[in-house]
Amino acid sequence: MAFDVLDEHEQGELVRKWLRENAISIAVGVALGIVLIFGWQQWKSHRVRHGAEAAVQYQALSEAADAKRDDDVGKIADALRKDFADTAYAVFAAMYQADIAVKKGDLAAAATALEWAQQHAAVSGLKSLATLRLARVKLAQGEADAAIKLLDGVSKDDYAALAGEVRGDALAKLGRVDDARTAYQDALLHLDPQAPNRSFVQMKLDNLAAAAPKDSAPAKEKIGS
Repeated sequence: MAFDVLDEHEQGELVRKWLRENAISIAVGVALGIVLIFGWQQWKSHRVRHGAEAAVQYQALSEAADAKRDDDVGKIADALRKDFADTAYAVFAAMYQADIAVKKGDLAAAATALEWAQQHAAVSGLKSLATLRLARVKLAQGEADAAIKLLDGVSKDDYAALAGEVRGDALAKLGRVDDARTAYQDALLHLDPQAPNRSFVQMKLDNLAAAAPKDSAPAKEKIGS
């Protein structure tokens, strides 16, 4: 309020005095602002170049994979994971390595690659995909409980059909038939009617129904004895 009652001359004097007293601070602030703007522009340029370089490397990896040059795929994937670990290209490269390892029967190497992909995926959907693939590998290694634990961490909004199918596989492996049935039914609920793997999931569900009486028969005999 005191400043409001000053006349125009007094206000001008106060402003000039404030400027004289704070000239250094103002100059530093302006200089810092310029540096920040320049630094931001430089950082953005670096990110663009970084992403472009990763894209080129990934294109080379894709071409090597199409040509079945697994050794080249491994080398390029290693380079992407080392130099471009903060990009989605590196995550996809790790998944490529996992696929090759699975084909070779090296489930341990596949799990290691997928764990890396899971840890470095910044996007929820990509992280979920890596987790689902890792759960499949864990199941193939006979670690059904570990697979279910991984599935529990997958967002329900990501790959619901695939997650339901893998969960059903793991539960069936553990002999939890009712829970497996529920998981397969959930997978079918989220699958498009024309999905190519729908009949496969339905077959798994039907097999559970066919197996149920056999599982329950010994129990009934025991009760009646």
